[in-house]
Amino acid sequence: MSAFLTHLLRDSAARDAAKLAVVGAEGSLTYGELDALSSQIARELVAMGVQPGDRVGLFMPKLIHTVAALYGIQKAGAAYVPIDPAAPPRRAAYILGNCGVRAIIGSVDKIRTLPVELLSAEHVAGYVFLEDGALATPLEGTQGKHLTTYAEVRRTRDAAYFEVPITDDYLAYILYTSGSTGEPKGVMISHRNSLTFVNWAAEKYGMSADDRVSSHAPFHFDLSVLDIFCAAEVGATLYLVPADLMIFASRLAKWIAKTEITVWYSVPSALIQMLEHGKLDAANFPKLRIVFFAGEVFPKKFLRALIKTLPGPRYVNLYGPTETNVCTYYEVVPADLDEARTEPVPIGRACENMEVFAVTESGHVAGVGEEGELWAKSGTVMRGYWGRAADSAKSLVQNPKNPHYADIMYRTGDIVRLLPSGDYQYLGRKDKMIKSRGYRIEIGEIEAAFQAHALLKEVAIIAVPDDEVGARIVAFVSPPLDERELERFCAERLPRYMMPEKITFQDALPKTSTGKIDKALLEKESRES
Repeated sequence: MSAFLTHLLRDSAARDAAKLAVVGAEGSLTYGELDALSSQIARELVAMGVQPGDRVGLFMPKLIHTVAALYGIQKAGAAYVPIDPAAPPRRAAYILGNCGVRAIIGSVDKIRTLPVELLSAEHVAGYVFLEDGALATPLEGTQGKHLTTYAEVRRTRDAAYFEVPITDDYLAYILYTSGSTGEPKGVMISHRNSLTFVNWAAEKYGMSADDRVSSHAPFHFDLSVLDIFCAAEVGATLYLVPADLMIFASRLAKWIAKTEITVWYSVPSALIQMLEHGKLDAANFPKLRIVFFAGEVFPKKFLRALIKTLPGPRYVNLYGPTETNVCTYYEVVPADLDEARTEPVPIGRACENMEVFAVTESGHVAGVGEEGELWAKSGTVMRGYWGRAADSAKSLVQNPKNPHYADIMYRTGDIVRLLPSGDYQYLGRKDKMIKSRGYRIEIGEIEAAFQAHALLKEVAIIAVPDDEVGARIVAFVSPPLDERELERFCAERLPRYMMPEKITFQDALPKTSTGKIDKALLEKESRES
């Protein structure tokens, strides 16, 4: 049995080195080629000073070489830290600096946006550039660092299998999510954490070498974990969805049909867009056997229409915050499609070898019909938040059902209700976290970005429920400012998916009797506008 995520690749390469491992718009790599290239990258990282337990940033587009890089980082004993290629430089620099990356692998145009203070930081030993000619004009701040390119790595490093010995509790990756203080939080996931989930998913849904697995989610989004590593575990082929298809539902639907995808995984909003604009036809998707969805509630009216249009696949709702990978699942059944039933499908019950239960406000475990916060216990649960011991302690707590020994659980912050069937129904967030287009977003982080503007006095960020994307983000600010200038200011601090789609200016925001901003009134205005 594999002890590390890298062993999934190693073993599939040993079984069939010629099998296609990953296909992208720019080409493809077989399992043998992917295993060899990742070993070469690992050797390069070790040569520049990367050691077990270090972190290595990935700041590049989603390419077949990105897949090789993340495996190479893990083979060097380090954790990969993926950065959203569209992230504002300020956010990217914060993440890379916060976890003290030892090296950065990426494209010149992305790395060029980082501040010189980070590029020249003592903790950064070197860079691996994607482009062949990257060393012709070295970037300011990289002088004295170990610099190389992909072409140089492939030309000079031994391609034989290579890995640095570690244990399975070493970190495999750190995924940064929205944080309530205005700064992203790094979720630390070990090899053991991730493998527990990957092994379950691959076995539960009978994935095999015959599968063609889509890779729709960006690599900084936790949905990508199933795509990448389940495919490697069984020797399936991973198909990276071309970036230029993401916004064209009809072209994306044609791509799925042409590549004969058998396993699809995405947020519901992507499926809704294809349903409404993709001209779906069941005859074009004879190989599609499983549709996984996660990250947000799938409105019943759209799910019902999708299954009516494409009745062949199994439809599975996977639930779990980044901190737990996936901890519950629910497969849609015919009864869920009854038009008289308008509530969303349940998030289901605990995955095998996992335990979940809800804790009520009074502190007891919720029974049938009761509401409470969902707690999760499993080998999949994160190690904690990078550099945030206090936040980790609040979220990782002792199992209230077991006072006898250390038995750690994760408090999800999601409110659920236990149904008579034994499944859980998702009701909403306990805090101010929202889900929009599959992304988990902390309202406080958006407000903090706005409040950093020197002329802004008040801001209220409102999440308006929306069937297609989960929630639409609206900002109310005071006093009135130049809208374009404010948008530019916030775009330097927030990724695109966190930018409000509408900014409303007011002389002063309404207040409650206690003097607080009346968000209930603003939410009402947002719904009515």
